Amino acid sequence: MSNRILTLLAILTLSVASKAQKQFDLTLSNESKTPVPCYPLTISLHEYGQIRSARVTDQGTEIPCQLDDIDGDGIYDELFVLTDLEKKSKKRLHVSLSEEGAPVNYPSMVYVDMMLTNKKIKESNKQDLYISHLKVDRGVNPYWMLHHHGAAFENELVAYRIYFDHRQTVDIYGKYRKGLELKQTQFYPDKEQKGAGFGDDVLWVGNTFGLGTLRGWDGNSPTMIEDVEHRSQRLVSRGPLRTIVEVKDEAWRQQPGSAPVDMTTYYTLYAGRRDCKVDVRFSRDVSDLQFATGLINVKNSIEYSDQKGLRGCWGTDWPVSEKDSAGHKRETVGLGICIPTTNIGKELPANKDNYPYVVKVTGDRLTYFISFCSDNETFGMHNAKDWFAYLEEWKGMLNAKIRRE
Repeated sequence: MSNRILTLLAILTLSVASKAQKQFDLTLSNESKTPVPCYPLTISLHEYGQIRSARVTDQGTEIPCQLDDIDGDGIYDELFVLTDLEKKSKKRLHVSLSEEGAPVNYPSMVYVDMMLTNKKIKESNKQDLYISHLKVDRGVNPYWMLHHHGAAFENELVAYRIYFDHRQTVDIYGKYRKGLELKQTQFYPDKEQKGAGFGDDVLWVGNTFGLGTLRGWDGNSPTMIEDVEHRSQRLVSRGPLRTIVEVKDEAWRQQPGSAPVDMTTYYTLYAGRRDCKVDVRFSRDVSDLQFATGLINVKNSIEYSDQKGLRGCWGTDWPVSEKDSAGHKRETVGLGICIPTTNIGKELPANKDNYPYVVKVTGDRLTYFISFCSDNETFGMHNAKDWFAYLEEWKGMLNAKIRRE
């Protein structure tokens, strides 16, 4: 075989290998005086082709990573990594992407599920009709069709659920010990599980904001998300490092006679963090609309606000209606929300139901964060002073200046 042919074969081999695998270094610089544990790093994959597997190393040591297909077209859109960043520090990660193979099966640090209610099974913690996506038409209320009333997700610290109805309320499940347990309790622990130290629902939400639910605003009060053509919930990502739940409202008319808009909300929970990221995307510019969110006014709660988008409360109440309180105890919780100051139309004083905000959106996107703790935790906060101190530290972490190179 001639040298020319050998050279051409070598070039072809290198070209194929280069196409199949792409490697690069990524430097993260924390320019703030606040350490950021479990910093969420997302890398878009659109410029790298159809990636099928990935590995990430930190100083030569492999760390878990996650490939996600956000839009559900069968092609991975994002590579996701969690890494700790010390204050005023730099970290370099090495990323290897490949168009071959399959994602590494790292141990999962998060969990998410959605289930139809199986009426043949009486036990609330043994349901088995798992689904990943449900879309309903106008007038259909799937709240009672779904076990735990919508998608539920957790990490070792906290657990959340999203009601699948016109309220779309964010509700919470508090833990005593660290660990994943929703697969076992399914949000409703039985007597034996409670005795063994499993967590439970710790908040009654009713028609309130619960924990940071986004609603409409009619100029005087919050409005539910009722006038929609279709609504859906979809499990976008199941771990091992983050869960993503999509809630979609199609052709929502916030007020009678108003132009319809599609609203898609992504709830993202990371391993190792209490907070949940709320990303809201609209199908058009909604600068002409106002919205509302905030926190439930837990009975006899103490309020905290920095008047700049950080708000919290600490209080104690029944986690269910008082008429259904048999078998339950009063629960003490700390709630928190952090909204960009540019999105605050007005911070309203507390009323009997909520600590409310009027929210404005310039353009078609809104992002804010919610967080909570339960006094039951053996690892968390147990008084208002410590909870509010956490909220201040949390906001500092959210606002830390991280530069990518």
